[in-house]
Amino acid sequence: MANFFTKILNNIFQSNEVADEAFYEELEEAMILSDVSYSSCMRIIDAVKHEANQRGVNLTRDVQKILKDYILDLMMVEEGYYAFEQEKSIISVIGVNGVGKTTSIGKLAYHLKKKGKKVILAAADTFRAGAIEQLVEWGNRVGVDVIHQKEGSDPAAVVFDALQSFKAKNADVLIIDTAGRLHNKKNLMQELGKINRIIDREFAEGYRETLVVLDATTGQNAMSQAKLFKECSQVTGVILSKMDSTAKGGMALSIQAELGLPVKYMGTGEKVENLQRFDAKRYVEDIFDLH
Repeated sequence: MANFFTKILNNIFQSNEVADEAFYEELEEAMILSDVSYSSCMRIIDAVKHEANQRGVNLTRDVQKILKDYILDLMMVEEGYYAFEQEKSIISVIGVNGVGKTTSIGKLAYHLKKKGKKVILAAADTFRAGAIEQLVEWGNRVGVDVIHQKEGSDPAAVVFDALQSFKAKNADVLIIDTAGRLHNKKNLMQELGKINRIIDREFAEGYRETLVVLDATTGQNAMSQAKLFKECSQVTGVILSKMDSTAKGGMALSIQAELGLPVKYMGTGEKVENLQRFDAKRYVEDIFDLH
């Protein structure tokens, strides 16, 4: 997952020398090369320096342990973050074209169905060519119902229909595939607002979750998308797709450190079962090659 990050961090920590300013500059460069944003990098390094001073240690191996513990604490996702998996839930999933949004929804549906949940999908990304067909295909593959209308339909109308089906069939989870047209932020906010008002009216008692899908291979572009989506909606967590490919691993740190958004799931392959809960301990072990 984080081989690039691992390689350069291991190079820095391979000797046990005094952690001077040159060392911290090298650590900063390594983190930025691994897709950690500059502001997140500075925040993390400042915290590590402060803790090292508090403990009165200045050797690189000591700093490595402080950094490892800091990242683990920062990235830890508590069990309560997944409460929606156990409740009657409405999950809205947003993300720009090409990040693997619809694929992530299909995998999430499979993940929840495997837990014994009755899942329904709503094809509310009605403007992207092929989006509805793609979601229907995933529904067939996973074995869950997909509520949809024709291309270009009002997304809110699709959500209304899906909510009626959700209640009539006494389903456990409704996952809504929503649009991600960030180039028109005002329209996106209006569309998501309309969908949320319908959910509030039709199923106010439902547990609400909004997940943004980000492509882990796109580095700072993904960070920009996360910031904009956070401004447009009440994002509660992140699905990082394509963590099995060329992802450098550092972007997950920035999302949590800078935006306070927990990474809840990772896509790690093409197969339907290749979506897993984010494991902070495994993430840190991967970075520091602790297996």
